[in-house]
Amino acid sequence: LTVLDTSQVKSKARMLFAFLLLSSGFFLDLVVCTAAQTELRITTIKQEPYTMSRGSQLEGFCMDLLSEVAKKVGFKYKVKLVKDSSYGRQDDNGNWNGMIGEVLRGEADLAIAPLTLTAAREKVVGMTKPFMQTGISILLRKDISEGAGFFDFLTPFTSETWIGILIAYMGTAASICIASRLSPCEWSEAQSEGNRFSFLYSLWYTAGALTLQGAGPHPKALSGRVICSSWWLFSVVLLACYFSNLSSSKTPESSQLTVKGFEDLASQDTIQYSCLAGSSTLAFFKNSNNPVYRRIYEHMERTQSFVSSMDEGVKRAKEGNFAFIGESVSLDLAVARHCELVRVHEVIGMRGYSIAAPLGSPIIKNLSVAILQLSEAGELAYLRSKWWASSCIADKAKPAAVQPHRLKGMFLVLALGLGLGTCVAFLELTFKSRRKAAEQQKSCCTVLTEELSLRLKTSSANKPQENADKEKA
Repeated sequence: LTVLDTSQVKSKARMLFAFLLLSSGFFLDLVVCTAAQTELRITTIKQEPYTMSRGSQLEGFCMDLLSEVAKKVGFKYKVKLVKDSSYGRQDDNGNWNGMIGEVLRGEADLAIAPLTLTAAREKVVGMTKPFMQTGISILLRKDISEGAGFFDFLTPFTSETWIGILIAYMGTAASICIASRLSPCEWSEAQSEGNRFSFLYSLWYTAGALTLQGAGPHPKALSGRVICSSWWLFSVVLLACYFSNLSSSKTPESSQLTVKGFEDLASQDTIQYSCLAGSSTLAFFKNSNNPVYRRIYEHMERTQSFVSSMDEGVKRAKEGNFAFIGESVSLDLAVARHCELVRVHEVIGMRGYSIAAPLGSPIIKNLSVAILQLSEAGELAYLRSKWWASSCIADKAKPAAVQPHRLKGMFLVLALGLGLGTCVAFLELTFKSRRKAAEQQKSCCTVLTEELSLRLKTSSANKPQENADKEKA
């Protein structure tokens, strides 16, 4: 009986232990699920177009990104603005301010903003995979960034237009040469006379007409005059379009200073330049061993012309005589909003923007996966195009080069003139052949064929005009 009681006691103990174990597991799952549904505290900073106020709500690229990430990871959130309006930098005592400081002190669970992924920040907080790539570039006014080039005189017309003009020039010269050979009014005796309008002279005559110099002698035949009149009309309209577009592209404010990159910026002292105080951009130049970047950093430290915000840097760049150095994506936004500004093509120090969380937080992995999924699906590119849309319709200071289709009417008039002149020259030769055939009692076609063969021979074409003048003398 004692043995039976003992086995029953052990069995009941096992059942009680199993029940307690299952209960504790259920309780832990409940705690985990409750924690997963806890509303996360998000800190951010106002900067267009990442986070902006619209009434009592916040909108922008980061808010859309946060909404998409929250759907994929599965959490609720509440957004608040950072108290000191700073991104986060470390002071001399090792303390962090801004959004990084709030995450470190436990005042926020996540920081979502254009936070640059740096080694210093990665040591104290966890950073996700970058949701946007950026670099360091220069923002300044167009009039101090674009200098005069050697071939700026070609800019009023596109390359296609210049090719069309060259074809028209060669075609006109060839038409004058052919018409002068065919027309008996221009070349009456092909056997004994030299043709004034050789192809080389026709090129010279056409060039003189294009430059309004009036090179002579001029054609005497009606066919040649029709061709020349068409070319003169074409030249007048062409020159009017050229000089109008050339003068419009020159503004009185344009400067001879050309800034195309950081080396050009460091090699001049005409305009001032600086970056955001305490930013990662400043740290890049401070820690760089590149001589050009060191000179830029030393100049900024010497002048102490740092700006306190992105808006201040854009404002000073718009006023002129100042170049603002900052993140390329932020500068692209300024260019999209302010048409008088331009960002140079050179981009250095490529880095990424990431979401910050407490160091060792398990949510960082899920956030990184969600960001990669959004990137692969094209959602990040869509958000970039949505919030970086340009408001600049056209650059009024520098009109677009004239396209060929804008001069298609004049090209058509010239083509009709060339064709008409050549036909008139052929008719003139035909009438002469008919008269000559009647006198010689020959077929008109036979005489016309002989005249064409005689006038189009290369030997006659190469006879110099000077020899013909000497023979006449």
